[in-house]
Amino acid sequence: MLPFRQVDVFSAEPWLGNPLAVIHDADDLSDAQMAAIARWTNLSETTFLCSPTDPAADYRVRIWTTGGELPFAGHPTIGSAHAWLEAGGSPRGDVIVQECGVGLVQVRREPRLGFVAPPLRRSGEVEPELRARIVKALAVDESAVLDMAWTDNGPGWVGVDLGAARAVVDVVPDVAAFADLKVAIVGRWDDASAADLGADVEVRAFYADGRDFGEDPVTGSANAALAQWLIGTGALPESYVARQGSVIGRNGRVHIESAGTQVWVSGDAVTRIEGSIDVG
Repeated sequence: MLPFRQVDVFSAEPWLGNPLAVIHDADDLSDAQMAAIARWTNLSETTFLCSPTDPAADYRVRIWTTGGELPFAGHPTIGSAHAWLEAGGSPRGDVIVQECGVGLVQVRREPRLGFVAPPLRRSGEVEPELRARIVKALAVDESAVLDMAWTDNGPGWVGVDLGAARAVVDVVPDVAAFADLKVAIVGRWDDASAADLGADVEVRAFYADGRDFGEDPVTGSANAALAQWLIGTGALPESYVARQGSVIGRNGRVHIESAGTQVWVSGDAVTRIEGSIDVG
């Protein structure tokens, strides 16, 4: 039996964020066990907290989806840091240092848990054939796309700027056309709507692996990548709040702040289930 937590990430309100399963003390689990547990929890991600291999890290996390392991993901970073702290973890410095597949990731504690967006592995213009596939998969006109770029920080995102938040909410994707795409779309709310919602932009993230298609409730990695891209081009301000999940019954909030060369991605995290898991 190992300690287990299920954490709601990017929402302080119950059941409106993105759930994460966290298994503590997971050093002795094999890859096959981790994969099986992740398939069984059937969440977008399950994380396994292990001892660090880098002396600069406070802990090491392995991040698994139902289809395999990821080098990095955002809501698992915040949820894992929350679970580690709640279980008695104490960082050696002012920030928590998480070790994962992309290397070391800094996680701050105040004003809420947040991570420094890792460098983009791929950026720049999207190839014309891929761009056409994405436009078809989103079921929008090419003229509706304000901008598009590679924004891959590990999972493989392509970012699409649709200009207005309402255009983002109105997207009805062509599921059959998604195939193996991972696409994050963003649009801006007008000032009155932003004040009412407590959010400046609307974000949605779609993913497919050739068999299954899904819309992620609230996505840290996609929001990090969109922020790096669009703050970098001047298309978004250096500080803003993103709403995600509204179309699928969630109501997440992702807080973005650019500080010098770093982009911080922050959000609330609350443990909803705590106990132990029989790993067999």
